[in-house]
Amino acid sequence: MRNRSMAFVVRNQEILVEKLFYDGRYFYSIPGGGIEEGEPPEKAAIRELNEECGLDGEIVKKLTEIYRADGSTEHVFEVSVSEDQTPIKGYDPEDHQPIKDVCWMRLDQLTERDRAFLWSYGLMDLGGFFDELLRWGEQISYPSSGSAQGRYELGK
Repeated sequence: MRNRSMAFVVRNQEILVEKLFYDGRYFYSIPGGGIEEGEPPEKAAIRELNEECGLDGEIVKKLTEIYRADGSTEHVFEVSVSEDQTPIKGYDPEDHQPIKDVCWMRLDQLTERDRAFLWSYGLMDLGGFFDELLRWGEQISYPSSGSAQGRYELGK
């Protein structure tokens, strides 16, 4: 696999997400894709944002690097876009057009699965989301807790 860059864009506590369709299921993620030969990760994040969402942006800061088991690295950046820009559904030249929609969503509008990916991409380091996490309390809300699938026994 090749290295990837991703763009995290937040406006008014809403996250710019793409509705994607892979392997027979829908999910939401942030814009991003493969880094081209010799391309800096920062430039790739901005290019992917433009290709997939029609937005021009500027890097604010690097949020994280994720090292995958296949030896590739995902670089995730906080990116700012001007308020006058509106996202549009662009294209993904790497895949068979998995992008089905582009929109702004609040964290409470996303599934637990989709939120888990966003946290791993550095959401906690973006303004206000750490405070949001602290408000959640102590309740366990794992979706498969009532079924045999997804259960774990501690200490084994």
